Amino acid sequence: MSADAPRRRTRRHRILLFAAGAAAASLCLSACGDGASGGSAQTRFVQGKDGVDTVKKADRQPAPDLSGETTTGKQLDVADYKGKVVILNVWGSWCGPCIAEAPNFAKVAKETKGKGVQFLGINTRDSQKSQATSFEEEHKVPYPSLFDPTGRLMLRFPKGSLNPQSIPSTIAIDRHGKIAARSIGPLTEDELRSMVKPLIAEK
Repeated sequence: MSADAPRRRTRRHRILLFAAGAAAASLCLSACGDGASGGSAQTRFVQGKDGVDTVKKADRQPAPDLSGETTTGKQLDVADYKGKVVILNVWGSWCGPCIAEAPNFAKVAKETKGKGVQFLGINTRDSQKSQATSFEEEHKVPYPSLFDPTGRLMLRFPKGSLNPQSIPSTIAIDRHGKIAARSIGPLTEDELRSMVKPLIAEK
């Protein structure tokens, strides 16, 4: 065995450790954090200074089929709310940023309920409904959430649209059922209002 063999093995070991660490960091980011976003000719959206990405009315794509059982066992279809502005929050009970933003969503949902706005959620990567309902009770969430433990609903968003890329993500759907805005990461009350208000004003 050459004198360099142990050194080569050590170098390979370090490379493998680095690759494993990078993969784990990537998984953590996609699971609960601030994913990357940006505009392009394909997506045709504008990245806002407040973290809310928007699409011009003429360039919006229809929201996908988002239906199924809620965390409380009822049936829900997002398409049934066509005619209202829908604010769709992707969250998990295990996600720190989701916990931080929960009071903001509860407050703005109540503020805008009489203005043609419906807040909904997609609960993901909670293995049991009880985990989600405990979160909803603790944080007084006043609207229903689809139960999506495997994340299949998130994958239904069309390529090139403002799709959810991390948890939490928030999607705004206009009165015509089209994807109008998105935010990746937790939202403050003011950021959430800045997403909702322009869509309330649309005819």
